[in-house]
Amino acid sequence: MGANVTLRGVLLALLLLGATPQHHRKALFPSAHRVRRGTHSLLNPTFQLPGDDGNLLFEILLAGMQIQAQTLLIPDEELASMRRVEQLEVICEDVLPKKLSDIRRLIDDLARRRWRQRLSWPDFEKTVLTLVYVSQTVAKTSERLQKEAWADALMKLFGAVQRDLQPAEQKVDPVHDSR
Repeated sequence: MGANVTLRGVLLALLLLGATPQHHRKALFPSAHRVRRGTHSLLNPTFQLPGDDGNLLFEILLAGMQIQAQTLLIPDEELASMRRVEQLEVICEDVLPKKLSDIRRLIDDLARRRWRQRLSWPDFEKTVLTLVYVSQTVAKTSERLQKEAWADALMKLFGAVQRDLQPAEQKVDPVHDSR
């Protein structure tokens, strides 16, 4: 009888786990878990660790880093040759969403997150790098409707990053805000 009760408990737990809402387990950057280069250490890659200072990424951005469809371009040869830049290349080339539809999906996923829930460090970093990609795309786009669509995505991504940087007690719950 004890084994039967335990089996029922396990089955009940599995059913309850299966019934939990999917958006809590859904990855914001699903391609980070499917990196094509096949290196296990690059599974869900992160360029900087939370304790690192942002100087290297800042230097790379100031050097004129360009995120293109399938290529990361860093004009400064010394910075581009650094070993750590390989992880940044993987993130920018293989992980970041590049199509407007994928970026809108990311924006929707960010908007659906519970308002008190902060982004993980890897998700925050990838969101900021996506923001950089979108801003570069807006600057290169000449067709008015496309430029407006990309600019809208840029503003929404900026808002998501800005909300994540605000202290928890200052965040506004969009559902319960009475303003």
